[in-house]
Amino acid sequence: MGTTVLFFLHSLCCCCFFFYAQVSISIEAKCHPADLKALKSFVNGLHSPVQGWDISSSSDCCSWKGVTCNPPALKFNNSNVFSRVVALELPGERLRGNVSESLADLVQLRTLNLSANFLTNSLPVNLFSLQSLEVVDLNSNGLSGYAPFNITSSSITFLDISRNMLIGDIDPGFCQIAKQIQVLKLSSNRFHGKVLPGFGNCSSLEKLSLASNFLSGNLPQDLFAMSKLKVLDLRDNGFSGELSFQLGNLSNLVYLDISSNQFSRLLPDVFFNLRMLEQFAASSNNFTGALPVSLGNSSSISSLSLDNNSLSGSIDVINCSAMVRLASLNLGSNHFIGQIGSLSSCHKLRIVNLGKNRLDGDFPESFKNLRSLSHFSISRNGLRNLSAALTALQHCKNLTVLILTFNFHGEIMPTNLNLRFENTRLFVIANCQLTGSMPPWLSSCTKLQIVDLSWNSLSGEIPSSIADLRYLFYLDLSNNSLSGSIPSSFTQFLSLLNLNNSLKGEIFEGFSFFSRKSQTAGRQYKQLLGFPPLVDLSYNELSGTIWPEFGNLKDLHVLDLSNNKLTGKIPSTLSKLTDLEFLDLSYNDLTGTIPPSLANLNFLSMFNVSHNHLQGRIPSEGQFHTFPNSSFVGNDELCGFQTFPCKEESESTGEENSTGEDEDESLRSLIIVPLIVGAAVGFVSTAGICFFSGMVFPTENKMKLR
Repeated sequence: MGTTVLFFLHSLCCCCFFFYAQVSISIEAKCHPADLKALKSFVNGLHSPVQGWDISSSSDCCSWKGVTCNPPALKFNNSNVFSRVVALELPGERLRGNVSESLADLVQLRTLNLSANFLTNSLPVNLFSLQSLEVVDLNSNGLSGYAPFNITSSSITFLDISRNMLIGDIDPGFCQIAKQIQVLKLSSNRFHGKVLPGFGNCSSLEKLSLASNFLSGNLPQDLFAMSKLKVLDLRDNGFSGELSFQLGNLSNLVYLDISSNQFSRLLPDVFFNLRMLEQFAASSNNFTGALPVSLGNSSSISSLSLDNNSLSGSIDVINCSAMVRLASLNLGSNHFIGQIGSLSSCHKLRIVNLGKNRLDGDFPESFKNLRSLSHFSISRNGLRNLSAALTALQHCKNLTVLILTFNFHGEIMPTNLNLRFENTRLFVIANCQLTGSMPPWLSSCTKLQIVDLSWNSLSGEIPSSIADLRYLFYLDLSNNSLSGSIPSSFTQFLSLLNLNNSLKGEIFEGFSFFSRKSQTAGRQYKQLLGFPPLVDLSYNELSGTIWPEFGNLKDLHVLDLSNNKLTGKIPSTLSKLTDLEFLDLSYNDLTGTIPPSLANLNFLSMFNVSHNHLQGRIPSEGQFHTFPNSSFVGNDELCGFQTFPCKEESESTGEENSTGEDEDESLRSLIIVPLIVGAAVGFVSTAGICFFSGMVFPTENKMKLR
């Protein structure tokens, strides 16, 4: 009996397998002719074929790259079976051309992803009438014209047309039809004007991004009626007015960014209702007053950015016992007062920017407990006790960025401490008027890449051990009182001999670093990679010669040795600095000539050797013809520019004039002599007027302004 049953089951399985194979053969699907035609028309609208599409010989579009078809219905005969295209996904394929209207003929299309290409011109309106369409991702193209907000597809759930050049108003009237939409990304376009009411009908919306447009006016009140909203990104627009208390209705909000707008007055005290909120950014607005109590006691917020406002009150409003998840705090450029000791209880803090406030008091020893701290800036405040600050902060083993500028006024630079910042890469203690000498412990901070101790009153010699910092590529010791010769070891900076990029990707999370240097003024840096390789020893009392071996620092972009007491010749080996953009040797006691080989520095955009004792001809090749006369003044024996004609050129010109005809010479004399006399009279008259009017011609200021 058992054998019979097993035989029966075996036979049944074989029959089923044979039947399935026959059915599979009989229903071999083909691309629907209408879909094939639509895709061919799409390709015809492009400037080049789609890689992997054989439109000339293949009629089965379902096998083409990025094309997905639905399984056909079963048919038990030999009639043709067609599959319909349900997805077209070609992101990042470098497609160029238009989005063809023929795509609207893919009547069963559910997903369209043509993001990160080079598609241009306007979008076909009828594309958004496809009733099966659910996902449309066209971000990061060059699409222009008016956005297709006349959506008639009720099935759409995801629409991303960000990073294009679309224009017009944002009219959310489509929310009355597209009630299932969950993600709407319209950022980085050219939308303008007010946002019209209607978002309240997008009851399923979870993510809304309108960032980086030209939108203005007050926010529509029904924007705060989307109870499912988790992400709201409105940054970098022109929205204005007071932030509504109805913000508290968005109880599911996780991410809120309203930075770089024109919101004003007080922040609403509604954050107790936003129990899911993790990131809140309101930087660069016009908010005033104290922080709301509910914000300073939020247990959910991990990142808080309120810099560049006019907020005030005590810093103690940040209640670390309540804000247990706080990891990033950016309150820079406000008017907060008080002492910072209470922040040391926020044990998860990783990024802290308190720069440009009115904080004071001794630096708290308790900051050594912030073991996760990686980025710390407290510039432009009134803190005291630099020794305590450095002693505490060295215990923050993850610290990579440290900016203490404009504090500790007039204190002594600690030199007898055994300090070690093991992972610090950017170290800035500038504009503090610190006295004393260069700190010897600096050379033990082995991962340093950027050091700025400028605008202090440090004296003594520069320790040669600084050159042992193998990753250092930016050194600014300008505007001090350092003396002695430039250490010869400075010509052996490893990172400038062969720029080591292994550590240069560090990002300044939470804040930016603005350069104050005249050669890089106005530049804003968000990561180490942006800083130019630089050696700036200007405005000191350094003596001796310029080492010829400086020419070995092939990756150097900025070399400023101006306003010192350097002597000797300009080394011709500086011409080996092929990436050099800025060279300032002015206000020294240099002698000799300007090496003609410097004309080979093709990237040199600023060159200054004024007020030295140089002589000879100024090179005229390369970039030299672009430098102003002010780059060479104060060198009585330099010649070569129109303002400084060389003696042999003057004699040559005179000889050429003497060979002319007598009558031509007489004619020139009749014309030129009166002109010279007239000019002289005019000059004397003008000088007399200026003198008796009490005018004073300003002399060149030798100090850099910051």
